[in-house]
Amino acid sequence: MLSADIINKERAITEMTLVLRKIFSEPEICTAAMEIAAKHVNDPNARVLIAEELSATTNVKIPVEHSEADTLFLDLLIDMAKDANALY
Repeated sequence: MLSADIINKERAITEMTLVLRKIFSEPEICTAAMEIAAKHVNDPNARVLIAEELSATTNVKIPVEHSEADTLFLDLLIDMAKDANALY
């Protein structure tokens, strides 16, 4: 693996850790994130819509240009929303 790849992976892990810390310190973010994801899960632009609404309504700020960590987080929310829908 190239040095730049390792640095990018480390950056993504650090970013995800910061987001998870924020969510654990403010549990209401988790509920809001899941509600937002459930609302947009079937939209072709789900990542963008979830990121915009999450940034507008919580302390989690996701920039317009998503980093690897942002994409991982958004994909996790989408997967969790799909799983929740499958249960009903």
